[in-house]
Amino acid sequence: MTSTLSPPPSPSSDSASSDSPHRPSAGAGRRRTVTAAMCVCVLVAQSLVAAMNLAIPRIASSGLHPSAAQLLWIVDTYVLVFAGLLIPAGALGDRYGRKGVLLTGLGVFATGALLSALAGSLPVLLAGRAVSGAGAALLVPATMSVLLHATPPDRRAGAVAAWSTALGTGGMVGNAGGALILQYLPWQGLFWAYVPLGLGLLAWVAAVAPRVPRQTAALDLPGSVLLALGAGALLFGIIEGPGRGWGSATVTGAFALALVVFAVFVRHGLRAAHPVLDPRLFRLPRLRAGALGIAVTFFGMFALFYVNAQFLQYVKGYSPLQTGFAIVPLAVGMMAVTRYGMRWAHRAGEARAVGAGLGLIAAGLLLMSTADAGTPYPLYLVFLLVMSVGAGLAMPTLSHAIVASVPAHRSGMGSGLQGAARELGAALGIAVVGTVLSVRFAAGTGHGAAVTTAFTEATALGYRIAAGVVLVAGVAAVAGLRTRARSGHARRLTSSPLEGAGSAV
Repeated sequence: MTSTLSPPPSPSSDSASSDSPHRPSAGAGRRRTVTAAMCVCVLVAQSLVAAMNLAIPRIASSGLHPSAAQLLWIVDTYVLVFAGLLIPAGALGDRYGRKGVLLTGLGVFATGALLSALAGSLPVLLAGRAVSGAGAALLVPATMSVLLHATPPDRRAGAVAAWSTALGTGGMVGNAGGALILQYLPWQGLFWAYVPLGLGLLAWVAAVAPRVPRQTAALDLPGSVLLALGAGALLFGIIEGPGRGWGSATVTGAFALALVVFAVFVRHGLRAAHPVLDPRLFRLPRLRAGALGIAVTFFGMFALFYVNAQFLQYVKGYSPLQTGFAIVPLAVGMMAVTRYGMRWAHRAGEARAVGAGLGLIAAGLLLMSTADAGTPYPLYLVFLLVMSVGAGLAMPTLSHAIVASVPAHRSGMGSGLQGAARELGAALGIAVVGTVLSVRFAAGTGHGAAVTTAFTEATALGYRIAAGVVLVAGVAAVAGLRTRARSGHARRLTSSPLEGAGSAV
């Protein structure tokens, strides 16, 4: 995410004076409070993705008796709804007010957590996860807009950096916080914890956040529905393939539906006056490469996150607390390297930085595939750190490639594309590696050395397939970064009738 995500508020707005860099100390204190509130909101929304992975072994052995495919849906439903609604949620905020949409998102998020905590059946749990995902989609783009409105221009870079750091550390906090909860409480306790968190944030934001002047925004409801439907059909085919049969009418129909829907989505985007995502943006090679690179980075990382928590508990015999904290160094290493990723890219070139980063992610996945019950944790940690260095090198350069490729008046759509690519990549990573596990091993079916060996072998295969996907897609992303977009493309985009679509995310 970058500081070019939203235009500054109009000087004529009631709160325009808040943008002055010469405000009194009381104004500075309020600005810091708003920044803290917005950062905590995105951190909590992102943390639920990682925390959920720790609960999989508990849910697998619970009275819900989920199948391997149903376990994937429990994790991916939140991410899929989050990704599918992220871009249109920004337009909702522009039209109806960012603060109101943010408060609504927090309320919906907490409601989904409550529904999940009370779930006595699998459909209710899935519904709760979907509701929470919708809440996350509403609140995340609104936090950025509120933050930029409350921050003077000379301090916006620092505010956006803090917001981005909170988004990036959400996974680490989710692992650590979820580990503490699941060490002492059943899986429902994880969702119970998010209910007061969501309601507490709602009260805090209501008290401190300023109202952001509304902007003219067109809601592309058909495009939003097509985007979510296409992604859902694709995930359905991947997740349900092992259980229903890859050649079954249901699964092949799902893949066919995904192709048709995405084709209709592109056609709609080319004809609509205000599309949720303009397909013409993908004429820009560096933008295509950036979006693909972001998606494949999160594909690899979330393939790891989904398998890692189960591997450490099933194979290594770790408690939830040990499991949660065993992966924390990965996030710390990622944040440390991210600070220097762009500097190295400036010296070595974008393609080299991204190529090295994605190569290290693939290498880390291959190294992880060699781990078994006898692998000592220090060596396991080295494997994790290889992946964290790769992600730290690749992500800032890929994000910059997307935003720098988009004309200034399309910066909101560019950042929305970045967020959607991130979440869809995560959802696909979970789906693919989880599908491999479901083919080779039924989670939670017994104990003993034979089961441990079977799970280890299934995990190794999943990591190798994920590494192959990262390598193949990574080559395409690096090739795109070596191609310089023609200036004519940018000029045509600046004149395209896309005003108001895809607000800041």
